Amino acid sequence: MSYGIKLHVTGEFACFTRPEMKVERVSYDVITPSAARGILEAIYWKPQIRWVIDRIHVLAPIRFTNIRRNEVGIKAGAPTAAAMRGEAVGTFGILIEESRQQRAATLLRDVSYLIEAHFEILDRRFEKNGPELSARDNEGKHLDMFNRRARNGQCFHQPCLGNREFPARFTLIEDGAPLPESTIPSDQRTRPLGWMLHDIAYLPADKKSKDSFLTGQGKCVRAEPRFFNPIMQ
Repeated sequence: MSYGIKLHVTGEFACFTRPEMKVERVSYDVITPSAARGILEAIYWKPQIRWVIDRIHVLAPIRFTNIRRNEVGIKAGAPTAAAMRGEAVGTFGILIEESRQQRAATLLRDVSYLIEAHFEILDRRFEKNGPELSARDNEGKHLDMFNRRARNGQCFHQPCLGNREFPARFTLIEDGAPLPESTIPSDQRTRPLGWMLHDIAYLPADKKSKDSFLTGQGKCVRAEPRFFNPIMQ
């Protein structure tokens, strides 16, 4: 286990869509671990590390709101994807005006979370094809880079709260600094959250399987969702 970090994340709206209600989106009650990992990876990611979520503190009351949004009713097909990769001739993208649909969405509003996490070292070489470093030096470099980027508000891309139109604001909690206080009433702080998506596991698969695909390293895998039953307390 590596050094831990604490990140305070807030936002005006959030939508962590339940997979069983993906046509008209309905959010989970709280952020999912995979969404929290995505926020950390937006700030600092390297192929040599893997972020692991240890704990998520819910700091604001769980409140929902309903809005209607413009979405599209079709997905980009295989010819479009092949054309974008330069493997075929075709139209890039989707004509939004021809496939626009208004759909309802049940979102979270005024969210506030404290994410506790650590990273695991997958490769002791800090840079590709570089020399191997000791575990202490390697972890220290990654930790320093994450802390510096989070402290300065830097990110590879804007972290979001489920959807790109819901940006996340983040603040690094330094060692020894007081933790943000919860504004949830004391009688609402303990509750079951029901089954939620934890993360996606990529398992070895047969190339003949319909749901398999090749990774960048040429390995054949399939994606399998993993669920868990958390309790807020």
